[in-house]
Amino acid sequence: MIEVKNLTKIFGKKVAVDNVSFCVEKGEVLGFLGPNAAGKTTTMRMITGFLTPTFGTALIGGYDIVENPVEAKKRIGYLPENAPVYPDMTVLGFLEFIAEIRGFYGKEKKRRVGEILERCFLSDVMYQSISTLSKGFKQRVCLAQSLIHDPEYLILDEPTDGLDPNQKHEVRNMIKQLSEKKTIILSTHILEEVEAVCTRAIIISNGKILVDDTPDGLKKRSSYYGAVRVSFQEEIDDEFLKSLKKLPGIRNVEKTSLDSVIIYPEKPGADFVSSIIGYLREKTKKKIRYFFVEQGRLDEVFRKITLGK
Repeated sequence: MIEVKNLTKIFGKKVAVDNVSFCVEKGEVLGFLGPNAAGKTTTMRMITGFLTPTFGTALIGGYDIVENPVEAKKRIGYLPENAPVYPDMTVLGFLEFIAEIRGFYGKEKKRRVGEILERCFLSDVMYQSISTLSKGFKQRVCLAQSLIHDPEYLILDEPTDGLDPNQKHEVRNMIKQLSEKKTIILSTHILEEVEAVCTRAIIISNGKILVDDTPDGLKKRSSYYGAVRVSFQEEIDDEFLKSLKKLPGIRNVEKTSLDSVIIYPEKPGADFVSSIIGYLREKTKKKIRYFFVEQGRLDEVFRKITLGK
């Protein structure tokens, strides 16, 4: 596993990362979330050995990144922020260069480079100079170099940055497949990515961890979690809203349009949904066009946690 112990980084008077600790087990995909300048990238740079911590350390498969950096780095695949590559090299030349740095030569180098070109959908541009590639293709080249040695641990900083929707879908599927045998940390500001691929999420702000939870656990913190949104076939008036608010088990009712409301439960769950829909169908004359149950909104939870609102 990856074990982060009291990582701290101070730049002058600025505490960029403040006593951060967490563990990531094999098979987990940990999403690292936070606003700009929260300390995400600095944390990842320390975990991978690109920055020396002011205090603390990280253990990569039992190897201390500060005391035994070579052994730790052998086991890491790292996609840095902004996908740094050598622009004057071709895609093929760059990946062959990375393979040799990782200790592969001859047939083994050729096999690994060929496989990673296919896996990252780079075969069509393998002879192009990297400087001629789009941002999305450069991102894929850098992702390819992080995977070429089949590492046990993947640290991915904004892995889908610059990719189009189809490419994002492919990369997310790849991450899901890789997670079966690897330990993965990825930073992202795309909340849908957390829902799509992460088994856990840490929210960091001002260098400190504020929350460590599953995506479902985060959504349950949303004020919308379990609320029932109902659209009727006719307009609704204030008297109808008042009558709904008096019902037991209802925390609040909001009118969202001329013919729609959202009903907030005191205790979310299937019992509340069945009781409120049963009441609307049996006790009122309003005809329901449709209804659905809110699963919670990560964007709202993120704002609450990082802004304290």
